[in-house]
Parts: sequence; structure tokens; C-alpha cells
Amino acid sequence: MKMTGAEIVVEVLIEQGVTELFGYPGGTALNIYEALYNSQDRIKHYLTAHEQGATHAADGYARSTGKTGVVIATSGPGSTNTVTGIATAYLDSIPMVVITANVGTPLIGKDSFQEVFITGITQPITKHNYAVRDISRLADTLRNAFKIAGSGRKGPVLVDIPKDITAQVYDYEPAERWVYEEKLSASQEELRDIACCIKKSKRPVICFGGGVISADAGEELVEFIAKTQIPACHTIMGTGVIGFGEELDMGIIGMHGSLTANHAIDECDLLIAMGTRFSDRVALKLSDFAPHAKVVHMDIDDSEIRKNVSADIAVVGDIKTELKNLIPMVCECRRPQWMESIKKWRMEDMKIYNQGFEGIRPADILDVIGEVCGKDAIIATDVGQHQIWAAQFCKKTKPRGFLTSGGLGTMGFGYGAAIGAQVGNPDARVFHITSDGSFHMNMNEACTAVSYNLPVITVILDNKVLGMVYQWQTSFYDKHYIATTVERKSDYVKLA
Repeated sequence: MKMTGAEIVVEVLIEQGVTELFGYPGGTALNIYEALYNSQDRIKHYLTAHEQGATHAADGYARSTGKTGVVIATSGPGSTNTVTGIATAYLDSIPMVVITANVGTPLIGKDSFQEVFITGITQPITKHNYAVRDISRLADTLRNAFKIAGSGRKGPVLVDIPKDITAQVYDYEPAERWVYEEKLSASQEELRDIACCIKKSKRPVICFGGGVISADAGEELVEFIAKTQIPACHTIMGTGVIGFGEELDMGIIGMHGSLTANHAIDECDLLIAMGTRFSDRVALKLSDFAPHAKVVHMDIDDSEIRKNVSADIAVVGDIKTELKNLIPMVCECRRPQWMESIKKWRMEDMKIYNQGFEGIRPADILDVIGEVCGKDAIIATDVGQHQIWAAQFCKKTKPRGFLTSGGLGTMGFGYGAAIGAQVGNPDARVFHITSDGSFHMNMNEACTAVSYNLPVITVILDNKVLGMVYQWQTSFYDKHYIATTVERKSDYVKLA
């Protein structure tokens, strides 16, 4: 079937199961938008206020649905405006395909109007990227982009397409939608070694991260924890896996985590880590991290094994598959002395939580929001103190129900992510929890939510200060406060 390159782009998107995408048009992208115009009954385009908002929306869509998010941007500033959103997705391993239009092939390399080397710019922050120069390779390039984005350790892929390629005509041959089926798994011997370690351990701890959610392994993890009775903590990216009981839930690990989780890591004799990269926010001092523990590290990406923390047993594979195979090998083992220590540390956490505080405590606000949201709600945060409070106190979330920028720490992520989550989950209650500092980064996306009647609920914790930076200035810079007091004089009520 003869089609223009632009029509091939749209057909491949539909072929790959894409029903919604986000973007912003421009001159070099107009051929693609013309093809979208002619396919509005099969695929819906959401126009955001800014290309960064489009990438965050595609990101939130992907995180909340498990599907690959799609973005379209024009050349030049349209392409460069996607960079922060691409980097956010890359550092959190979120599947995304970003399609950028570029100047015509004869104009490339001539400093043409709105020409940028976007594949070079994004090379360090994409799982892979492509510059299409031959229409005969267009369809398969896009298919490969979806395959790479959604396989193994997921991530963003960029496809750059010159305008003349989208105007050329070529034969389009439909193909089956690509489905990721390969599941790397450990050997039975490796799994038996882990089961043996669990049986011998007197002070075990499980630490899990976003890799568990990416693998859709929440149910298996809950079953594993319930059967082994091992207390568990998680990184901020692991927030949302619930159901294994308050007694075994130690909360967040690391710099912004609970005393309970951090004490447990210091004292444990076995650490089972799943889907976490042990970033500097988790393992603050690598040489002293879990000093008494035998470490089991399970991850889909072998490059993460022993990168930051040494592992005695390394398992590279799909965590969902590994847990399914491991659960029958383990047995319940009560450890009353260990649980008594954890109970004592939890009491220390409660003392800090109940310390005097003038005014309304943010923790109380987030606790109430967590109750109001219900277990099926989706929460998207920005970055700062409110993000940590939300992760700690909004306990009613579920896997894919807590969306936050954990790796890049992108202020302004939340609104776009909430919009994408609402598009992907039209019947869900979606909450955007933010602060006055973060809200101003991408507040223009409020127009997007209103334009499409998306019922995103925004909660702004307005303390008129860049709280986390202010906190660091208090703790480490002798209270030398500069550029942290926010006096925007924004009227949020009028804006609403």
C-alpha cells in the first residue's frame, strides 16, 4: 500500500497499539500532523502547553498504564524542549518513544533555520536513538524503537525524521504489534542459594525499587514477603507496593527515609535487593552500607549489579519471573528478636513524627489526602519536601499509582505526569501534589487539563520557600539563606 512517510508514521503507531499521544506542532512536523488529522478516529493527539509538558505527560501515561508513552515535537526548540522530559524518563527507566521532526535532508548540516543535532544532544539520555535518512527504513525503525523502549530495562528512544522523508511515498506493509516475551531468569541453583540464605538468616531485610513496579511484580513481592516474613523497605521509586502488612513495612530507605529502614539496613545480616540501583540517595556512604550483610542483588540490568554495592549473589533477570520461581523454595520463618528491634526503631520514628510543630503539619495533610484518595487513586508529585512527605504518608497508593521523578529530580514533572495518567486512566482519581516552587515550573499545563476537561486535582503545599534547598542551607550553610524565599504573589484561587 502506497503511503507518505507521515502516513507510515501514524500507521506504525496505531499498529503498535498507540491510542493516545502528546505533542506540539511546528513547520517540519506538519506532514505528520496532517496524517494525524486524517486518523483522528483511531488515535488522539493531546496538545500540551509546552514540549516539556508533553514528555512528562507521556511519561506519566507510561508509568500509570505500563504502556509506552509517545511524544511528537518539531525541529529546533521543539526538539530541545523535550530534553528534560527525556532525561527524566531515562533515569527512571520509563518506556517512551519521542518522534522529532527535522529540517529536510538537503538542509541538514547547513545551520538551517531550527536545525539542531537532536540525536547528538540526546545520545547520553536515551536508551537508543535514530536519525532516519531513508524512507524504506522508516517503518522498521519505528517498530524497533518500540521494541527497545519496552524490553529489558525500559527507557526512552528518540526517532528523528527529516521533513522530506515524511513527504516521500513508499510501500507500507503492516506488521504484527511487537510484544515483549523474553524473560531472563536465574538458574535453579542460584535460587536455591537465595532460599538457603533466607533460611539461615537471623536479621534479613528486603529492599526494593522501581524495577519491581516496572516488572509488574508487586503481587509476587507481597506474596514473597508474606511467606518469608522478612521486613521490607523501598526506595522512593518503589512506592506503591502495599499489602504486606504494617508490621513488615519499614517505609523508605536512605537520605529521606525512616530511621527504622536505615537502622535495619545497618544491622541486617542478609540484604535482598530487587530492582534498585543503590543511588547516592539510598546508599549515602557506600563503604558503610549494610556492613554486616550478605547481599543478594536481583535486577533486569546486569550493568547495575555491583556498580555501587558489592553483591555476594547476583541474579540478572525479570523480577516477576524470579519471584514466581523463588516463592515455592522458601518457607515461613519467624524471627521475634529481629522484629522486636524493628518495633523499637519504629517507636523512635513515631517520636520524631509526634514532635511539636507550629501550624498544620505537612504529614497530617498528606495523611488525610492519602485517606481521601482511596487505594485506586493515582498520585503524581513534583520534587522537593512535598514529594518526600507524599511518599512517606500517602499510604493508599498501589503499583503504578505513585508517580514521581526519582532519578533526575525534575521540578515541574508532576502536572504533566498527572495529565498523562488521567488520559491513560480516564476513570481514576488523579491527584497532583506539588509545592509553590515546583508548581511555577510548569503551571501552564493547567491550560491543558482544562482544555481537555481532565479532572486532575492539584494540591499545592504553599510555604513560600524552596523548602528542600532552604533545609540544606539551614543544615550545611550556616543559615545563609539566598534565593530560596519565594514571593511570586500568585493567586492560586483566581487561577483555579
